[in-house]
Amino acid sequence: MTSSPQAQPSQNPALSSSSAEALHRALFTLDSHIDIPWPDQGDAFEETDARRVDLPKMQKGGMSAGCFVAYIGQAKVDAEGHAQAQAQCLAMLDVINNMQGTHNGVTARVCSTVAEINAAHEAGVLAVIPAVENGYAMGDDLALLAQFRAKGARYVTLTHNGHNALADAAVHRPSLGDKPENHGGLSALGREAVQEMNRLGLLVDVSHASKKTMMQAVAASAVPVVASHSCVRTLCDHPRNLDDEQLDALKESGGVIQITAMPAFLKPRDGDAPRSAGVSDFVDHIDYVVRRIGAEHVGISSDFDGGGALADWQNATQGVNVTAELLRRGYDAGEIAAFWGGNFMRLLARAEAVAEQRGTIG
Repeated sequence: MTSSPQAQPSQNPALSSSSAEALHRALFTLDSHIDIPWPDQGDAFEETDARRVDLPKMQKGGMSAGCFVAYIGQAKVDAEGHAQAQAQCLAMLDVINNMQGTHNGVTARVCSTVAEINAAHEAGVLAVIPAVENGYAMGDDLALLAQFRAKGARYVTLTHNGHNALADAAVHRPSLGDKPENHGGLSALGREAVQEMNRLGLLVDVSHASKKTMMQAVAASAVPVVASHSCVRTLCDHPRNLDDEQLDALKESGGVIQITAMPAFLKPRDGDAPRSAGVSDFVDHIDYVVRRIGAEHVGISSDFDGGGALADWQNATQGVNVTAELLRRGYDAGEIAAFWGGNFMRLLARAEAVAEQRGTIG
């Protein structure tokens, strides 16, 4: 692997573009965070302007796999709110589980293990990996986590914007009655949830979590945690991003931060100008993580259909632009493969191994 991520730009753009396209098509490429439209429009197998990610766009763009999330917005932390969140999450996971078969010349499989994901890739079909965004979806009932796993989910994001029964979020919601902190990080239920997720083979996702929540989750989890869609706070001072202490904790625990294509997390606003960012800004964050904690601790996510989009990475057809910029910076094929899914898959495999040790079939 190269020791310097800042190589000189290629002097032959046409050759660089051709090389990037060839490499991108040869790689296993996984986007770790993609939202789905809700209510469902039944259009996953159609190429539509309504979605930044549909299965035809993934195929056209040389993408191998995507984590499609059942996102539940934060609402009141009470019995009624919990019941609604639980029902909606299970319904959304059912929709994600229907994103398989062959339609319109595209074949996809829902995959819930590393072996299934690898088999799909070897067969040349798209891998759809379910996940859950916001622990509010389980309410205060740990049994929901097993239901999520049974529907194929591979990670649960502890919080969204606003505290829930499990943990404090990076962004609190006074309109929902939040104090700056409700629990001081993880609640007692949140610590139980982390243990249950370890038992089931669900990764603990710390994106959206407060710093205390994140650091406590790292300490509490037997499996390295993932930040499925976050960026670097040193480069862009947003509460959703991870600071150097958090990055160092990820390294010590073996975790991974998946840099995400959200302009607000990538680049400070320039005065009153409209906020914008590009792939170069995105890769600046990858560079920073590589220099700080190593290439094995960073990956790629888009947050497409959840607010993510860059000037030159607008949808799933344009992922090659990320690969091209990584090549331009001097990363080798092994590092780029790690960023595009290898590091994330390592965590999935570790989660499965821990679940097996604890007597749970992953």
